[in-house]
Amino acid sequence: MTDPILEVAHLRCSIAGQQVVEDVSFQVPATGITAVLGRNGAGKTSTLRGIMGLISRSGEVRLAGERIDQMPTHKLVQRGIGYVPEDREVFASLTVAENLALAERQATPRREFVAELFPDLVQRKDQQAGTLSGGQQQMVSVARALLNDNRILLVDEPTKGLAPKIVSEVADALQEAAKTVPILLVEQNLEVVRQLADDAIVISGGKVVHVAKAAQILDDEELTKRLLGVHAEQEAAL
Repeated sequence: MTDPILEVAHLRCSIAGQQVVEDVSFQVPATGITAVLGRNGAGKTSTLRGIMGLISRSGEVRLAGERIDQMPTHKLVQRGIGYVPEDREVFASLTVAENLALAERQATPRREFVAELFPDLVQRKDQQAGTLSGGQQQMVSVARALLNDNRILLVDEPTKGLAPKIVSEVADALQEAAKTVPILLVEQNLEVVRQLADDAIVISGGKVVHVAKAAQILDDEELTKRLLGVHAEQEAAL
């Protein structure tokens, strides 16, 4: 069994003095996709933002054994943590090509890989990102992270608010990406979780309350309803 790529121990996070993550500890394997599940407001997004140093945090975070919780966000990106935020954060006035170029950190970015995953972006390379649909902007956000050889990707609700066809395209892209890089995924669509995730971490009230294989949770309707407040067959928001 390989060592985990990411270890989080007793992570606590606050925003404007308000505690949003109480005490979160978990490990992310060096391969596959690990889903972070929980009801709305449970602390999932805040956990990812805390790991990235985007909000006030305490506790320990280790990347491949190296302590990183005292490092600023840009140093974490340089260490190989790719981050796809919930709100996409594209540069609206720049073109698709310019958005992607800004994300390139290495001498030989993975442009062909990204082009194969998102051919629509190739066709729209000269279009301003602000004029794209929500789904297309999400593709830009994911593509920016995939241009570089990351050691892990943190992806926050990539299918939120997207049409079913785009949900499928984004999920397929993440599935392909996971062949080469482990992913920590916050996702509200249970069908996407079922398709992608190997392991799952459930957060409630800012704490980890359950860790198991994703299929074990989703195949147990009573457990799914108790932990997530939905039936396993529903694609409702967590």
